[in-house]
Amino acid sequence: MKDLPKMYHNKIDKDITNNKKVFSTLYDKVQNIYKDTKEKVIDNKKNYTVEQKIYNIFNSPNYIYKMDVTIVTDNEIFDKRIVGKTKTNLITFEGEYIPIDKIRDIYITR
Repeated sequence: MKDLPKMYHNKIDKDITNNKKVFSTLYDKVQNIYKDTKEKVIDNKKNYTVEQKIYNIFNSPNYIYKMDVTIVTDNEIFDKRIVGKTKTNLITFEGEYIPIDKIRDIYITR
């Protein structure tokens, strides 16, 4: 293959280091922003209401038919397998109804 004419060829007489500086500056800023948002997201998870937690359980990719959860109420903590929900109750695998307004916390058992 034949070389093209050097008509618009510019000579560069100095070292160009702006790419490295721009990349490292952006990288540092992105890391700081990521760390800040990650901490905020973790804090926001603690502030979910019980209804939001139940919604997240039933809409998680792991939920197909039943889900093992730990339920905290005013009086006790117990492990149940939930299969559904109505407007005011959770339905367990055994056919029990647990009132949502009595639940203080709910989380998935691993």
